[in-house]
Amino acid sequence: MRTLVIVPAFNEAKNLPNVARALRAHAPGVDVCVVDDGSTDGTSEVAASLGLTVLRLPANLGIGGAVQTGYLFARDRGYDVAVQIDGDGQHDPSHLAQVLAPLSDGSADVVIGSRFLEAGGFKSTAARRAGIRYLAWILRLRSGARVTDPTSGFRAANRRAIEVFARHYPSDYPEPEAIALATSHQLRLREVPVRMTEREHGQSSITALRTLYYLVKVSLAILILPGRGLFTRRVHGAEVSP
Repeated sequence: MRTLVIVPAFNEAKNLPNVARALRAHAPGVDVCVVDDGSTDGTSEVAASLGLTVLRLPANLGIGGAVQTGYLFARDRGYDVAVQIDGDGQHDPSHLAQVLAPLSDGSADVVIGSRFLEAGGFKSTAARRAGIRYLAWILRLRSGARVTDPTSGFRAANRRAIEVFARHYPSDYPEPEAIALATSHQLRLREVPVRMTEREHGQSSITALRTLYYLVKVSLAILILPGRGLFTRRVHGAEVSP
């Protein structure tokens, strides 16, 4: 399968060398595209010096806009598979083969790397884990998706899913909404166990206040997205959502 790794990056110049080194060690046959989301720290220059394809956005669009840019590139360049890996170094490319396996055998259209299916590795704070469990619950009620790690940005998509995500991808904090979007398009989801690490440089942009905003915003977005689940009813044999 012709595979593209999409690396959304905002001010990740210090982390990108390790990300590139790990990808070359564990996935030497894939193409890597860094989407520089309006960085001010030389992210594009570092990525180019590492021999990576660089798509530079003129302004900061947020993670959703950066990832969709990568999917547009994958669609237009005819890739069979696109893999998302964060530019902060938290996602371990040594797990790439197991993330790709359900796409290779045709059992899934979208694969999510979950840090909660096996013990060990970095799993964030207790408050964030509670928020993740809440999002998993609302996704199950709203769309029927059964996932343990809906905020994981380590995921892979086959050609069918690439077409969907290139046309539309949620903005702001997109990972849970993208799961609901996938189920609304009847894409098959799978989770596989992965381990994640803490970022080496910089810090997360998600503060306590942003976490609250994130939960409210994503909950509302999931509730209004067309799909199956708690708020879907049948009328004359057809499923409709309010």
